Amino acid sequence: MSKEPKILNIDPQLALPGGEIVINCENLDTSDTTLCAVWFGNERAPLVAISTRRVLAIVPEQKQSGKTEVTLEAGGVRSQPATVSVGKRLAEDLHPVANPAFDPDDGSLFVSRSGSRGEQLPVTLFRIDANGEVSEFSGDITNPTGIAFDGSGQMFVSSRLDGTIYRITPFKEAVPFARNLGVATGLAFDKEDTLYVGDRTGTIYKVNGIGEETIWAQLEPSVSAYHLAVGPDQALYVAGPTVASFDSIMRVDADGEVSVFYKGLGRPQGLAFDDAGSLLVAASLRGRRGIVRISPDGNDANMFVAGINLVGLAIGATGDLAIASTDSIFRLSLEL
Repeated sequence: MSKEPKILNIDPQLALPGGEIVINCENLDTSDTTLCAVWFGNERAPLVAISTRRVLAIVPEQKQSGKTEVTLEAGGVRSQPATVSVGKRLAEDLHPVANPAFDPDDGSLFVSRSGSRGEQLPVTLFRIDANGEVSEFSGDITNPTGIAFDGSGQMFVSSRLDGTIYRITPFKEAVPFARNLGVATGLAFDKEDTLYVGDRTGTIYKVNGIGEETIWAQLEPSVSAYHLAVGPDQALYVAGPTVASFDSIMRVDADGEVSVFYKGLGRPQGLAFDDAGSLLVAASLRGRRGIVRISPDGNDANMFVAGINLVGLAIGATGDLAIASTDSIFRLSLEL
């Protein structure tokens, strides 16, 4: 009879359905791999690779999200469980291409259905309330891309079609705020409510409170979108995937000087800073995909959340993550 397998650790312990996790283990009898399995609760996980000390498994769709017990099985013998947190899919059939955004007033989440360039869709912005209920919000903006709220709680949305930043009124009207910003994509506000806009052709604009723009920095063109976040140091951090497979997160200081903050990511996209000052990035790291966490000094990075086809994220007031893939939005609790 097989020995009881033992899970030593799971990396990462946060995941979305479809993400790949690493289970480090011992005493796993792989003499007959058809008798080996990984279970997430009562759901059997697809296996990518297996050895006596390491298993790569794909997180299956869960009937229940949040804390989930993972067990290894070999020859009919199961391990003691280890715990992971699995995100809940809130909505699908979307097409976000940048970060979702939380409304600072009521905690609701806004996400886009951007569509192909020039495609006119009846609804392009959706609202997800604190209970996870999805409602149609607006169809006034074609190809909405970046979403951001200023210090007073006003929502702004970029359109990559017409290079316009729209201000959303309390009556859900989309009013042009700034124009002629190229292929306008990522948005971010600093503490002074100065708006930064990423144009995927490589220009980063700075926009004042009356919609007047100035060129702030010039970077390489991006193959998809520029993604922006203002850090605790009030510098602007920028991700823009290129044709390279070893991309960088750039830092633009208060004088507009550009430097490399971290290099070594595959297709880096949405950005957000956590309370500890670490930068979370939707990207690939050393061949693994998901949300990467980079230390505040930029010297270290690790896979924080396992997931696939991720384009953006936002951190809610409770600390939960909202994560956008190319077609879905998830909510992930960080509690284990």
